[in-house]
Amino acid sequence: MEKDYAVKVENVSMHFNNCSEKIDSLKEYFLKIVKKQLFFKDFIAVKDVSFEVKKGEIFGIVGTNGSGKSTLLKIISGILTPTSGSVKINGTIAPLIELGAGFDGDLTAKENIYLNGAVLGYTKEFLDEKFDSIVDFAELHDFMDMPLKNYSSGMVARIAFAIATAINPDILIVDEILSVGDYLFQQKCEKRIKELMDAGVAIILVSHSAGQIESMCDRALWIEKSIPKMIGPAKEVCAAYQSL
Repeated sequence: MEKDYAVKVENVSMHFNNCSEKIDSLKEYFLKIVKKQLFFKDFIAVKDVSFEVKKGEIFGIVGTNGSGKSTLLKIISGILTPTSGSVKINGTIAPLIELGAGFDGDLTAKENIYLNGAVLGYTKEFLDEKFDSIVDFAELHDFMDMPLKNYSSGMVARIAFAIATAINPDILIVDEILSVGDYLFQQKCEKRIKELMDAGVAIILVSHSAGQIESMCDRALWIEKSIPKMIGPAKEVCAAYQSL
């Protein structure tokens, strides 16, 4: 029987060990370890989160800064391994999590298309075939030979989004990238997301804009200070979040 979910998160928690005091040098760090004077605090970034995203669904995640949204996306993407719980992925995944991740600032935009595409698992032949459409979507034809370190954050976002959506992945993860760049390009990205949804792509979207989550998502999760507060229809979740 074919699984009807794209992502299933079950009782996921993530703990980090934070050093409880300031260490000024590597030497001091090792001395404290030898003398058993180094102590850590347990920091819970995500606590007992469970939800399921169905195929073709846009699922939103909202919460204030530091609530664990980005950590949760990194766990789903396989970048982090949860301390407890499990994540089941049904299909190929394309993460847009950290702006500029998988890019080299000293390389040109053209070179970075091939570099980032390779990180996402695309072959050179595929990128050759899709190169013009990637550049067309990003609308950066005159800047392909410019080093990426000279790009604005909005220009980097254009390239990153165009590469990640060059094919229809089964699951697309977008973390705040739509908040970067001009309004017209944000609209273009939203249109592309809706096209992906119509093609059956599951999308997990994190945004500080409750209005964006409400307008684009079917359901949403509100996570606050690592703890899931509410999950349900996006309109209801966003209303509760905004009343905080």
